Amino acid sequence: MATTQALPAAKPARRPRLRYAWSLLAVAAAYGLAFAMHWDDRGLLWLSEHLQSPTQRQVSVWLPDYHAVIDAKPLPGMEEDEASDVAYNPQTKTLFAVMGKHPSLVELSLQGDVLRKIPLVGWSNPEGVAYMPNGLLAITDERRHTLSIVQVDANTRELNSTDFPHYDLGASENQNKGFEGVTWDPRNQQLALGEERPPALFTWKSDGSQLLKGDKQIHVSNELDLRNLSALAIDPRTGHMLVLSADSHLLLELDEKGEQVSFMTLLGGFNGLKNTIPRAEGVTVDEAGNLYMVSEPNLFYRFEKQR
Repeated sequence: MATTQALPAAKPARRPRLRYAWSLLAVAAAYGLAFAMHWDDRGLLWLSEHLQSPTQRQVSVWLPDYHAVIDAKPLPGMEEDEASDVAYNPQTKTLFAVMGKHPSLVELSLQGDVLRKIPLVGWSNPEGVAYMPNGLLAITDERRHTLSIVQVDANTRELNSTDFPHYDLGASENQNKGFEGVTWDPRNQQLALGEERPPALFTWKSDGSQLLKGDKQIHVSNELDLRNLSALAIDPRTGHMLVLSADSHLLLELDEKGEQVSFMTLLGGFNGLKNTIPRAEGVTVDEAGNLYMVSEPNLFYRFEKQR
């Protein structure tokens, strides 16, 4: 009788397991990259943005249509000063940037050329600046939690904090991440204030003078899909608010109800940017809708609508 020889046991298949392991690693890496680049923020904003009707887009700033026409222009001699915010002055058609590390106010042309530098004596860490009527500028000091309203004209060569009224902004939830954003809201006759972290919006009534009315109030809608809040601006054409976040690399548009309308990513390869804006700290907009940004330490950007 012929004998039957048993076949050797089959070795377990390793290739499918290896493929599965590599797939898990790829997913984990992709998720890690998305988290690091804050695509979780952008995904929610993208969905919200695409629910806007054509009519809503026409009456908004609509940030996706903006393109950088001046990209990362250095501000000469400002490398050690750290640009913290920028405001547009419609009377002079110039910009005023505040420097945080070595407190000063720098007047710029709309092309990012330095026109003059005004020392800020008595400020500790100025982080926000806003243009108000009649040559007034509101300046926030993040370290001291104060707001000052100063007068600036063509002959101003130095500003001393003791010469102007200042207001206590109160304690922040995170004392090291206080009030960075400030902008004038002419339609509602108030200053809008932004707390860096956790991001929150406040308002303070004003008649446009150096006198503020009452106390600051928490904004009715302060849930922002942002990692931090760096600066604020009001679009004079629509009244919509622009909220800048350095950590999220985002500029966000809110309507008059505080609802998110559109956004612009500040990563390289998008909206005409060659490289990612390193740390966007200031934003403002002129009456034609052109956007201006400053980034630490001394970079200047201008965006124009392309459609």
